Amino acid sequence: MNPNPRQNDLLQEVRARGSVSVETLAEKFGVTLQTVRRDVQRLAEAGLVARFHGGVRVPASTTENIAYRQRQAMQADGKARIARAIAARIPAGSSLILNLGTTTEAVAHALLSHQGLRVITNNLNVATILSDNPDCELVMVGGTVRHRDRGVVGEAAVDFIRQFKVDIGLIGISGIEADGSLRDFDYREVMVARTIVEHSRQVWVAADATKFNRPAMAEVARLPQIDALFTDEAPPEPFPALVADAGVELVVAR
Repeated sequence: MNPNPRQNDLLQEVRARGSVSVETLAEKFGVTLQTVRRDVQRLAEAGLVARFHGGVRVPASTTENIAYRQRQAMQADGKARIARAIAARIPAGSSLILNLGTTTEAVAHALLSHQGLRVITNNLNVATILSDNPDCELVMVGGTVRHRDRGVVGEAAVDFIRQFKVDIGLIGISGIEADGSLRDFDYREVMVARTIVEHSRQVWVAADATKFNRPAMAEVARLPQIDALFTDEAPPEPFPALVADAGVELVVAR
């Protein structure tokens, strides 16, 4: 397609933000929600953007994630709400594993006032954040550092995590597909996340609304393997039924 000037501006806005709600686009460009939805539909049909429930994002790839700095800015308010909801559910004196992702980093910020925590992480950013909490015992996973986001991955990381059994394993993921699979891009990261699932008494997943119906190449787990799913918006169909059938607690952080 050849986008008109408004559609081109809308496209540039989505690319700059990574993801954005329909309401925000309508307000920014001074048009109705219906106009934005029509523009988004045309851009999506041309493969220039991808739609999700209530908004639009850059097109998804099954093999490569969005750049880390862009992910930091995406859904920042929603991630902060998710983080607060998770932190409110974590008792003092708990043992946790936090894996990679900008949402788990938001959770680390929300845990800075918690007492008596023992946190294991393969995320150097999480470790840096939680090192400011003097009442948190922090254990850093060893392995290969992935430079683009300071994640620690690989066989050494897997072997290290196998030493532990924690109260809560908190994982961020890149996509939840309609077949009930939780997915990510880097197979080395996926192997670490699978190990966290296996070595946690409860498994909690933090996923903002853009993750529903987002494809990624490698399967981390399936819904029946997790205990709670924290998100920032009510998920679109068919996910409410999938989550309920799997016996997963759905927490929508309003």
